[in-house]
Order: sequence, then C-alpha cells, then structure tokens
Amino acid sequence: MKDSLSQEQRETELAGLLAAGWEMENGRDAIVKTYRFRDFADAMGFMTRAAIWAEKWNHHPEWSNVYNRVTVTLTSHDIDGLSARDVKLARKLDTLSGAT
Repeated sequence: MKDSLSQEQRETELAGLLAAGWEMENGRDAIVKTYRFRDFADAMGFMTRAAIWAEKWNHHPEWSNVYNRVTVTLTSHDIDGLSARDVKLARKLDTLSGAT
C-alpha cells in the first residue's frame, strides 16, 4: 500500500473524495479539506477520534484547528504523494465527522 495512486485510482477513488469536498492542494500531490463543527469541543472531539484511527493505521495527517474548524491535509510523505492510505484515511475522516 505504499505505492502512489495509479491513474485509474485517481479517476475513481480520488474523484469520489473530490466530489465529497476534498480538494487538491496547490503545488503538491496532496488533498485538503476543512471540516466545520458546532463549536470547539466538537472540533476537538473529531480530532481525538481521528487521531486514534491515524495512530492505529500509522498514517498521520497534517492538520490545524481554529475554534470550530479543522483543516486536514493528506499525503504520504514516504512517497511524496498520494497513496491508497490517504484515500482510506480521508474516507474515515469523513465518516468520523458525519460528512458522509
């Protein structure tokens, strides 16, 4: 699972994430999404749930939090680009946020 996404995967799996609100990050092979929550406590709860899964899967996001917003960037640093691990974690984050 450490290989870059194939062109076919980009057209199918990545396209589904883009339709769900993820965006390609300018200047890198990475995807980014900002989640909005009711308040700071809900945002932090999301980050805690996400951290458990990220640690379990040994794939950690780049993220930031400002009050009720959490911005997440996913890329696989070991291959300097997107991999199936990023797609898997993005889907999990959407589920955890209630954005599915």
